Amino acid sequence: MTITAEERRARILDVVRELGAVRVVDLAERLGFPAVTVRRDVATLSDMGLVQRSHGSVSMPPSGSSAAPALRPRVVGMLVPTVGSYFDEVIAGARSAAAGTGARLVLGVAAYGASDDRAQVEQLMQSDVDGLLITPDWTVDAHSEGCAWLRDLPVPVVLVERRAAAGSACAELDGVSSDHRHGVLLALRHLASSGHGSVLLAARTDTWTAHQVRAGYEEGVRLLGLEPQPVIDIPHPGADPDSVAARIAEGAAAGVRAVLVHNDRDAIQLTPLLRTRGLDVPEDVVLVSYDDVFAALAAPPLTAVAPPKRAVGAAALDLLLHRLDGGSSLPTHHVELLPELKIRASSGGTP
Repeated sequence: MTITAEERRARILDVVRELGAVRVVDLAERLGFPAVTVRRDVATLSDMGLVQRSHGSVSMPPSGSSAAPALRPRVVGMLVPTVGSYFDEVIAGARSAAAGTGARLVLGVAAYGASDDRAQVEQLMQSDVDGLLITPDWTVDAHSEGCAWLRDLPVPVVLVERRAAAGSACAELDGVSSDHRHGVLLALRHLASSGHGSVLLAARTDTWTAHQVRAGYEEGVRLLGLEPQPVIDIPHPGADPDSVAARIAEGAAAGVRAVLVHNDRDAIQLTPLLRTRGLDVPEDVVLVSYDDVFAALAAPPLTAVAPPKRAVGAAALDLLLHRLDGGSSLPTHHVELLPELKIRASSGGTP
């Protein structure tokens, strides 16, 4: 027989009164309710001042306390695919925004290709998070079809640097991302204005951002009337840079002397490899990088498309808190922030 939320919460209160304090996972097992449901009910009871929760446990408030219960700082879980590069700045933006509101950020990492998003989210839920910022391990939009579990989580979810396919299970989730297609258009327009009628793209194949860059290249070439070129595939970070340099040298011999590279790590490796083939940057080949994490540290410094990484993290955190305040009455938000182009020596320009 199905029981109501009020009946569930009454049973939870009975057990907490009996035991004084209990771990949420033990409480769920004792009552035979799903852990995620119990966490949600405990959060509601805590907001009502009927219980206290801390670090995965729940207890009764101090007896005889007549003061209004102190509001627990909000806890936000954040799942990213990697640390040490692009997402460091996204995390920093979310962390700064959280600190400004008194919220606490809890981080999880689900590496590209590891297929453990769900396990990592379950681990974050153990921290009694009020909401989640999630960067799923999607490669192309079609992968968002298998994400109904994200939509069905008991706490609000904001997608970060991902956009679900229209009509997919996650299409109505809030999201904040960079408009990578616009970023590619900025790079192509800059190169076209410098007299390049054709631009090579060397791009990763293993991330959602890489596929947005590829789609942006196809659109930008068409919009600007550039001569399209086959994309040089980079299967994973640092994959066979010598082969990529050889392909670029072949393009230069055919008159294509401008290259957009996704991302910084791969672009930085190319300059010395091109030099061994008699091609100097920017005299013989112009390079533009995509990401702008390390591009300014290259020799020569690389012109780069700079997605607003910190702003994405901050906006996602703000949107999640907004959702927690406004609940389901708010319309779904899909926010896209525009990248900038940072002009440096590798494209023959000055900052």
